Amino acid sequence: MNALKEDLYALDLSNAVWRKSPRSNGANNCVEITDLPGGGVAMRDSKNPEREALRYTAAEWNAFRQAILDGTL
Repeated sequence: MNALKEDLYALDLSNAVWRKSPRSNGANNCVEITDLPGGGVAMRDSKNPEREALRYTAAEWNAFRQAILDGTL
């Protein structure tokens, strides 16, 4: 793990404000995200919010979003 990722995983998310898609059906079958410093995000499973959230740098998150928009993911 590189230093940037280590820094993301060192962040305390206990007071994070999580959000999910407004298209979510309310059944807790979705992911939730919260913003991190520097434009990154943390993502967790709404069914298991106590589990460790995955954390992405701004570059990783932007590449993921672009792949969705491009239809390559």
